[in-house]
Amino acid sequence: MYVGVVSGSIVATAKEEDLIGKKLLIVQKVAIPERTSMKNSIEIAVDAVGAGTGEYVLVTKGEAARNVFGASTSVIDAAIIAIVDSIEVYE
Repeated sequence: MYVGVVSGSIVATAKEEDLIGKKLLIVQKVAIPERTSMKNSIEIAVDAVGAGTGEYVLVTKGEAARNVFGASTSVIDAAIIAIVDSIEVYE
């Protein structure tokens, strides 16, 4: 899993059946603890929690992402599973 920030969305009218009715969001990985976006670290993730642009989110990948939607053989590779309220790092 990783923390990212939603930077936009993808609209695709023609898509694989597993993606029909699902919101696709552009997520940029975030460096912790600085909370700065990591350049060239953009990924498309399926939204499971109603996230919006500018929100920090928790993203899971692979089989865990597919299981969020109950589809172990799906084409889904990344899923947004939480909207982050705060990040605390103790050093």
